[in-house]
Amino acid sequence: MSSVERFIVVLLFDGVDLLDVTGPPEVFALLRRETDDATGYHVVLAAETMDPVTTSAGVRVLPDLTFREAATRAIDTLMVPGSVEVDDQRRVRALTDPTVVRWVQTLAGRARRIASVCVGAHLLAAAGLLDGKRATTHWSTAQQLAAEHPSVEVDADPIFIRDHDVWTGAGITACLDLSLALVAEDFGEAVALRIARQLVMYLKRPSGQSQFSVPIEPASTTRRMDELRHHVTRHLADRLTVADLAEHAHVSERQLTRIFKTELGTTPAAYLESARVEAARNRLESTDDTLERVATACGFHTTDTLIRAFRRTLDTTPTEYRNRFRRST
Repeated sequence: MSSVERFIVVLLFDGVDLLDVTGPPEVFALLRRETDDATGYHVVLAAETMDPVTTSAGVRVLPDLTFREAATRAIDTLMVPGSVEVDDQRRVRALTDPTVVRWVQTLAGRARRIASVCVGAHLLAAAGLLDGKRATTHWSTAQQLAAEHPSVEVDADPIFIRDHDVWTGAGITACLDLSLALVAEDFGEAVALRIARQLVMYLKRPSGQSQFSVPIEPASTTRRMDELRHHVTRHLADRLTVADLAEHAHVSERQLTRIFKTELGTTPAAYLESARVEAARNRLESTDDTLERVATACGFHTTDTLIRAFRRTLDTTPTEYRNRFRRST
């Protein structure tokens, strides 16, 4: 294993949700395919013993090492999946095995960052790792989490939440969104986007919420469209028009409209606006730039234009968006 690889430990225990365990490694494994260098992740599954672990799906999984062995290593990311029980009235309750909780406490002390998947947030909370923090979990157990751990600020709306070095994810498939966000933090959003395309997913932004997650453009089927999209990205701050794009592509405006409709299912003007909104969202989440600077950098040129685009696209204002989704550091 290269010294630059990030060592990721995924916990295993009886009854764990299978996709919670297998989803993140699938995302991390695609990193090497989408980059040219040798950096990446080394993912291992850790359990109390080396015996096979039976997941909630009935599939047995073999651990790579024990919790005790993992505790001797420097861990980049500790990923904590969850498990539930369902009663005869289909009520869902998250389970927290005391032994697993103790190992979460121990391993967290060896980790640079910690991430729970779905109801794994209950294990983090039981280990005291969410005290005073904002966190999310699957909507079906959010009330349980809030009731059992009043020191945790539970928000069931987001797909995932980052509070400093602790990340919590919502539904089971949100483990993929959370993993993409970890990749974006480590290697940049361009790489995470390429992985998302391989997974036929949309790239969700850190601290994002489903109602605010505007789909990143799908993969193109022609080089011409790929080049056009890159051209837009490189010149967002310019006063790009549909005529400019048509000239760059050496086609008429009418033909350009047909190309965008066929390739991306949208119009050139709508695409330009969505790309600028996406860039503005990133700046609002990750910088302290004024609205004027955000508007200029993203090609809106005036704050009024920026505000109108946000209301039209996200049904909110840039200020409201920043107040809710500004990334913790």
